[in-house]
Order: sequence, then C-alpha cells, then structure tokens
Amino acid sequence: MLYKDETVTLALAKSSENLTSCLPGFSFVKRSQVRTVWDGVMSDQPRVIRVLAALLVSMTMGAIVLMALGNNPPSAGPFSLSSYFRVEKAILSGARQLPDRWSRIEIYYSGRKAGNIEQLASLSGLASPEDLNCHFVVCNGLGGGDGQIQPTEKWQRQWSIVPGRNWYGSAQTIRVCIIGDGKAACPTSCQVKGVQALMEGLCRKFSIQPESVTYPNYWL
Repeated sequence: MLYKDETVTLALAKSSENLTSCLPGFSFVKRSQVRTVWDGVMSDQPRVIRVLAALLVSMTMGAIVLMALGNNPPSAGPFSLSSYFRVEKAILSGARQLPDRWSRIEIYYSGRKAGNIEQLASLSGLASPEDLNCHFVVCNGLGGGDGQIQPTEKWQRQWSIVPGRNWYGSAQTIRVCIIGDGKAACPTSCQVKGVQALMEGLCRKFSIQPESVTYPNYWL
C-alpha cells in the first residue's frame, strides 16, 4: 500500500522515465534523485513552519504598534541619536582621561544673554579662548547652535579649573557654563536636553554620582 507522499514520488519518477524514452536527446532526473529531493523538502518542514510563524508574529506586532501610534508618530526631538553621538564626541579629549580624574560637576550661568567660547573669553578680558576657566560651554542659539556643547581647552588638556575670587572648588570638579542668566535669558529646551545628555555621559564615563552634580538657581 502506497502512502500519499510515496505516490507523488513514484509519479514524478515515472513521468521522468516516460519523457526520457520519448525524448532520448534529453536527460531527466532518476527516481532516486527525485526521492532525495522530496525527502529533503519534507524534512525541512518544521524549520519552514517556525520561520513562517516568527514572520507572522513580527508582522502582527508591527501592525499593533502602528495602530497604537495612529496619526502621532514618535518625534525625533531636538536630541536624537545623532545628537547623542555629538555629545559623546564632545566628551572626548586630546589628553588621556583617567577613570578617577573627576568626581564632581558644577553647572552655572554665564550671566549673559548670548555667547560662545570666543565671545565669553573676549568679554571676560582674556587674551585667548584657551584661558576660559570652564570645561564646557552650552550655547542657546545666540552665538552658537541652540544646545551646542563646546568643550574648552581646559577639557581637551584635562586641566583643573583655576580657583579665583568667585570660585574655590575642588581640582576634581568639572565646570559647565550655560549661556544665559536663568531670569531674563532662561535656558532653552535644547540647552536643558543638552546639559542632561552631557551630565549622563560624564557621570557614566567617570562614575560620578548624581548627588555630586550641582545646578544653578533658576535652572528649571
């Protein structure tokens, strides 16, 4: 008694033999070859079924997500993946960065409505932007890109801030200057997100605890 699979195999083999006898100039597969191919197809059935099932589940989940979003797709926002890489690039420096080099972060306002590294240095009466006494400047769109993070020469060289009349912090403190004053010139949303991304990157890289990060008055 022949089963269905065997009947199909036998039929294919007989068809091949009949065609060979009718067309001697052509070569067709033998019965054993047909059997081998059919067995291979049948043995792959579980794997094919699993692949099709996984594909069906993926398509179903994708459709559910799209229906849930409706006409409100997620916004890339001012800080997207490309912005994340820009922050990571800003954290890099020319000098070697030791894991325990920094332990605190202090954020403060520049006290001015506009500016960048060069302008702050000039307004402070410094001979060169390299003398600016902070590690990062976060611009507000007036003098630099909105939310742009500018590393200073002190950060590139991994130098500590020079103590002065208004600051006597630790040699392990990273100082971040935000363009603005918190009152007439409040931080923009891009500045806030830029500072947050910068803090996350610095804290992660140097194992700085969140409680060791200080913000200025009128921050948010």
